[in-house]
Amino acid sequence: MVRRSILSCLFVAYAALHASPVSAQSGAAQPAAEPKPAAEIYGFAMLDMGENAQQVDPNWYDVLRPSKLPASPDQFGEDGHFFSSVRQSRLGVKMTAPTSLGDLNTKFEFELFGVGTFAGETTFRLRDAWGELGHFGAGQTDSPFMDGSVFPNSIEYWGPNGMVYFKNVQFRYTPVKGGANELVVALERPGASGDAGVFANRIELQNVKGRFPLPDLSGHYRRSGGWGHAQIAGIVRDMRWDDVLADQFDLGGRATGWGINASSRLAVHKDGIDLEATYGKAIENYMNDAPIDVGVEPNVGNRVTPVLGEPLPVFAMLAFYDRTWNDKWTSSAGYSRLHITTSSGQLPSDFKTGQYALANLLYTPVSNVMAGGEFEWGRRDNNTDGFSSHDYRVQFSFKYSFSYKLGS
Repeated sequence: MVRRSILSCLFVAYAALHASPVSAQSGAAQPAAEPKPAAEIYGFAMLDMGENAQQVDPNWYDVLRPSKLPASPDQFGEDGHFFSSVRQSRLGVKMTAPTSLGDLNTKFEFELFGVGTFAGETTFRLRDAWGELGHFGAGQTDSPFMDGSVFPNSIEYWGPNGMVYFKNVQFRYTPVKGGANELVVALERPGASGDAGVFANRIELQNVKGRFPLPDLSGHYRRSGGWGHAQIAGIVRDMRWDDVLADQFDLGGRATGWGINASSRLAVHKDGIDLEATYGKAIENYMNDAPIDVGVEPNVGNRVTPVLGEPLPVFAMLAFYDRTWNDKWTSSAGYSRLHITTSSGQLPSDFKTGQYALANLLYTPVSNVMAGGEFEWGRRDNNTDGFSSHDYRVQFSFKYSFSYKLGS
């Protein structure tokens, strides 16, 4: 009997040591849960309405772009235009799927703001088509040359004209990510304009076609902390143009575009200060609101190549203050400027300097609803003819957001 009791105790102890985990509620053994894909469908419906006190390009009736203000008196008719638009409305899907190499993160996002050949229309437009696994990413998303986090808390869609803002097709490598430091390097699609046009429309030379033998090379380093973040970014690009007309002239050429962008968002209690300064040559298509990258420079005395293509220097900046009054009321105010050093062969009426400023008061009664008003000002200065134009705008917006998660 004693021997049988000892054997029974040993058997019970052995079974306890090798038993499967037991549910505290059911008492049944439960297998370890496997990670599952998770998705989020998100977006918002948004109405913008207001008044342009002056005249604007009718294709850009619901935004403030200094480059689209009149270049001559009454170019777009009489002053005073009421506008109403839902083109900011957005729809997106994010998904995270576990793999043996880590999480695969993808994002597809669309809005209704037509650009390029669809300028002025309410139509679906791709913003992001992006995938990222580990340190590598590919698709279309924000260029590493930009810092999207310095976009102010405003309701005007286009935003500060002096900001680097361009979503581009790219292959990206992020050797340092997570924590306080981030280092990104990318090969980007060259030659695409900020308005989704073609490069030929961004070089003021006759009978030439743009050619890009290499991708644009961009990157940034960001340092983050409780104080906010600071980022320094750079880009370099090879731009060429070929004379396709068989005549006595040779208007072909090449230029190296380059730029440096320094930006920061500083945390001040619940508020934020957005700062950015950019300088470079032939990087206008990466700017939020700028025309051509390459201008015309007379080549006096040369009968074969009477004009040259000149990469245009550009300086841009922004400074905004985002104020949180309480959990329902916020404000933003600030100023932005972009200046292009034009070439001597450009027209007197060509764009040279743009300025942009705004101040607003926004109300969020519940987490998914926002309403507010904003005063906006813009100015365009021409190249050499002394003409300038202004626009004063009052805008009211109503935004209704949604988000639904699956598998989380």
